[in-house]
Amino acid sequence: MGRRPLPASPPLLLLLLLSACAVGAGVFISNLDSVCVRCLCEAASNCNETVGCHKGYCGPFFISRNYWLDAGGRPLPGDDPDRSEAYQDCATDYNCAVRTLEFYMEKHGQDCNGDGVTDCDDYAFVHYNGGYDCGKSLKGTSFYSRYQRCRPAKFQD
Repeated sequence: MGRRPLPASPPLLLLLLLSACAVGAGVFISNLDSVCVRCLCEAASNCNETVGCHKGYCGPFFISRNYWLDAGGRPLPGDDPDRSEAYQDCATDYNCAVRTLEFYMEKHGQDCNGDGVTDCDDYAFVHYNGGYDCGKSLKGTSFYSRYQRCRPAKFQD
């Protein structure tokens, strides 16, 4: 008779399962789902994917070079991050811009409005104000007006 393999322990199985999920997926940030990402895009530019660059902000999310660099400066697949146009090309590409936003939120996501939950409202603050001063009010900005129209509903207790 052959030897039977030893059964894996439950913690080891859980670790392997979580590792497999992490490898197969992109960045996971709690409460940053596709509805929130799309709303941030709507708030920034009405999600205009052909907006180009204007006054230092590029693409449908109006990403600045500093925001892109702070998020890791990851270019389009196969591009050189040191190429002078890598930032603009990424920021004007919807999928690359989403990845930039995800990495930025992974680094800077926080409870900006003090309600005890980090959710899409907070990501709106971080995206507009930056990760170092996210508590500033958005009221009175066109970003805020557009965000209010598409803002994901909060769960009721």
